[in-house]
Amino acid sequence: MLVKFNKLTWDVTILLKELNNILDNSLVTTVFQPIISLKNGIVLGYEALSRGPKGSLLESPEELFSTARHYNKSWELESLCRITALKTAKNYNLDKFLFLNVDPSIINDEKFNKGFTKEYLISNNISPNLIIFEITEKTLIQDYISFSNTIKNYKNQGYEIALDDFGAGYSGLKTLYEIKPHFVKIDMDLIRNIHKDAFKITLLKSLITFANSSNIKIIAEGIECKEELMTLIKLGVHYGQGFYIKRPSPLLETDIFEMRNFISNYNLKESLGIKKKYHIGEIATKESPLSPNTQCMRVQEVLKKSPSQGVCILDNMVPVGLIMKNMIDEKFAAKYGYSVFSGRPISLLMDKNPLIVDFNTPLDEVSSLAMSRDSHSIYDCVIVTKNNHYYGLVTIKNLLLYSTELEKNRAKDLNPLTGLPGNKLIEECLSNLNNNRQCSVLYLDLDNFKSFNDTYGFRKGDEILKLTSNLIKNQLIKLSNDEYFIGHIGGDDFICVIYENKDKTMSFCTDLLLEFDTNIVNFFSEEDIKKGFFYSLDRAGNTKEYKLTSLSIAGLNGSFEGLNHSTLSKELSLIKKEAKMINGSSLVLKDIHDIHTIQIGQLKNSQCTA
Repeated sequence: MLVKFNKLTWDVTILLKELNNILDNSLVTTVFQPIISLKNGIVLGYEALSRGPKGSLLESPEELFSTARHYNKSWELESLCRITALKTAKNYNLDKFLFLNVDPSIINDEKFNKGFTKEYLISNNISPNLIIFEITEKTLIQDYISFSNTIKNYKNQGYEIALDDFGAGYSGLKTLYEIKPHFVKIDMDLIRNIHKDAFKITLLKSLITFANSSNIKIIAEGIECKEELMTLIKLGVHYGQGFYIKRPSPLLETDIFEMRNFISNYNLKESLGIKKKYHIGEIATKESPLSPNTQCMRVQEVLKKSPSQGVCILDNMVPVGLIMKNMIDEKFAAKYGYSVFSGRPISLLMDKNPLIVDFNTPLDEVSSLAMSRDSHSIYDCVIVTKNNHYYGLVTIKNLLLYSTELEKNRAKDLNPLTGLPGNKLIEECLSNLNNNRQCSVLYLDLDNFKSFNDTYGFRKGDEILKLTSNLIKNQLIKLSNDEYFIGHIGGDDFICVIYENKDKTMSFCTDLLLEFDTNIVNFFSEEDIKKGFFYSLDRAGNTKEYKLTSLSIAGLNGSFEGLNHSTLSKELSLIKKEAKMINGSSLVLKDIHDIHTIQIGQLKNSQCTA
């Protein structure tokens, strides 16, 4: 953010005296704001933010830094801020990234090069690999060649670079090209109310596409509400920070549990593939458009016959406006309205900023955008484009009707206990496996679950099912690839599809089995835990010993080309029988083209074969 020094704000002598007092007595304090992953909510690092003495004229960072720039004391202030930040971080045994704000004019200064060495960091017990220089362009870069060389030098030493406030002030494309940062922080003005602004969404989508192709990570700054956060997650923004996530604090909090839980669950919900496969273009009606030069009286005649009561205005096949029947009727009903407008072009009356979305935009995303519009336009039609050309219109009535019907159908397809996709969606997923990519299909089954229900009751049994569901979800979210599917077949049977190689699938499964064995004992009495078994009645009504409930995983890994749903189910059933013959929690994972089993050892009480 650019801050202009206002010499009228305070008496300049008082301000200079206050600034010198802060610099001479090291009165700056550091607070930390976490930057978290928008995939799993895990803390990436912290931005170190400086504050003046509480209650002083320069407590505000904006006033503090603008005063320092006015009196040419930026170097002294930034140096003090860095030293204070590093000393404060040292007390917490820093193991995350630390983002340090640096003005371009400072980082290029020889004093900075000499004062900020690896030896200095190591003496403060901080690894240089954890430092990220956050370039804050409060001043214009005068010499890009020299600046770029300095940045390259720091990169070669292992430091990473972030470009702050991209899109504001001097943080533009020129700087982006010259420094080629590891991170780009999007200015909060672009993030603010992004869930209500289709143009901002389109712009950010383009930046994300560019970043992904350039190995740059996007950080969204200034997230202040739940709706902004959800929109950023949907768009695929990598990281975020802001008051809604966590306000700056003197403490380095390593885990923000509630936010991590919310982000993980929201991402899982999105990745299940239930919502995203329904696109707005599927319910659009292809109503004829008009040109901007069409006379208003002609447009009114067309609108009287239009089912949607709206008309898209096109210029060279590109939507440039929208006119609704109520808009033109209102204008014509006004005194002299008809006389003034009837023979004039519709471009004078049309809405020049209608909601325009692509054919493949998810239905729920369009609903959110449509309902976020101003009250005067909330019931206007939505314009749909395909390949950047006009495709059709969607009325709000149809959007709401279709969304409501979709929600009803979704509820029918989800397991009522765990909320996971049921058999219809599972069958659909298995019938549409990507044949050109390696993946694993896993069948998960609880052992001795019926006997547990008979002894401990169905309520506790339901709790075990919910525990199993949550453990699977939590492990899936930890995968580097976010392409996966989880379904609840019914009873104590689950299924997963993971687009990962065999080694990562093995790691996922073994971690899951360990977590399950750690948590399942909480459902048994101390006596049964000590014995390692519990009593229950068998099918003949005889009392029998049963091992504590365990989890068996049967899996196939490879390319599923040419393997139909029926054959896949049969193979998994055979592997499941093999897994359930092993005592305790177990895994049997086979290659689809080389079906054999090799014992690889035990994992506590869990056994794995591959």
